[in-house]
Amino acid sequence: MNNKKKVALVAHDNMKRDLAEWVDWNWEVLLKHHLICTGTTGKMVEKTLRDRRGREFREDDVDITLLKSGPLGGDQQLGALIAEGQVEALIFFWDPMQAQPHDVDVKALLRIATLYNVPTAIDRSSADFLISSPLFGSDYTPVVKDYKSYVERTLNG
Repeated sequence: MNNKKKVALVAHDNMKRDLAEWVDWNWEVLLKHHLICTGTTGKMVEKTLRDRRGREFREDDVDITLLKSGPLGGDQQLGALIAEGQVEALIFFWDPMQAQPHDVDVKALLRIATLYNVPTAIDRSSADFLISSPLFGSDYTPVVKDYKSYVERTLNG
C-alpha cells in the first residue's frame, strides 16, 4: 500500500444518505485517495464532493472510478478488483433491515474482502475508525494468507 489508497465506497439504497453525510464529513481525507464506487453510490459520492468543494471544484479534484450498479454486476466488479489487489479499503454501508435482491453478490463481496484481508467498514462508526487510523495514511501492507496448499489439496483431492 502507499499513502494514496484505493478506497471502495458502496451503500445500499436506504443507506446512501448516511454515506453521503459521512463523505461530506470526511471529504478532505477522501479527496487524497482514489475512490472506487458502485454505480449510483459513485454518482452520489461525486456529487457530494463537488457540492462540498463548491466554486473551488476542478474536474481533477476527484479521483474516482465508477463501476456498474451493485445489482447489475458492480459488486462482482468490485470483488474482482479486490482479488486483483486493486482495493486497499472497503467502506460498505449495508442495510441490515432489508433483504437485497442481490444478497448473494453482497455476501460474496464481503467474503472476498475478508479472504484478501482488506480492511472493511460496514457502518459509520467502523468507517470513522478505519479512516482515522494512523495506518490509513501509512505504507501499511496487510498480511494475506497463502492459500496455495488449500488449492493443491483441492486439485489433488
